[in-house]
Amino acid sequence: MITEKAFVERESAIPTFSQGVKDCVPTLLGYISIGIACGVVGVASKLSVLEVALLAIFVYAGAAQFIFCALLVADSPASAIILTIFIVNLRHLLLCATLAPHFTRYSLVKNIGIGALITDESFGVAANKIAKGEHITDRWMNGLNITAYFSWICACVVGALFGNVIVDPEALGLDFALIAMFVALLVLQLQSLAPKKLRHSLTLIAYMTIAMITLSFFMPSHVAVIVSTIIVATIGVMTEK
Repeated sequence: MITEKAFVERESAIPTFSQGVKDCVPTLLGYISIGIACGVVGVASKLSVLEVALLAIFVYAGAAQFIFCALLVADSPASAIILTIFIVNLRHLLLCATLAPHFTRYSLVKNIGIGALITDESFGVAANKIAKGEHITDRWMNGLNITAYFSWICACVVGALFGNVIVDPEALGLDFALIAMFVALLVLQLQSLAPKKLRHSLTLIAYMTIAMITLSFFMPSHVAVIVSTIIVATIGVMTEK
């Protein structure tokens, strides 16, 4: 028979929606800073505040939104914009495929809802939690994803509204905030690994760097990232013990 103390401890160990919200907080600086920069770029590309908001709501991908604005200014055809954004966002298939085994007990609808809002940052937080041997649930993931989603939309809108004031986001260091956040997530994940797995992970990072630099000479950088990721991820699976 489960004692009251054991029951409380078991329940507290299950990640909740509110815990997902809390775990998202450290990443918000990246979302907010890049979102503001994205809103600034959007209005500079002759988009209205409403259009910037709709782009954030339906595309919800910083790199893709920046590319959209750049191609829009260059008067690129719609087909080129759609194809380019599709290729850039293919990495989300890899992110979702990696997390999918942890959500097999949930319905298809719940999995679609989780996958639709996965970002590089939320994946990093989830991967770090998994690396520590902690459980993740649909409620926790929704708390993480939804907090990030609404923060991103608000940041993009704020950037669009004050686009004429913040004329140079780089001068405020906003362009580096996202990079700094990813470095922090990587360090946290590496710290949780055993020495043998740490060496394995560092080796894969070296392979990824070499593969991406090499492939960049033969194909666009965004394609090189995807191809390198697939190759090195395959190597990682085959060599992991």
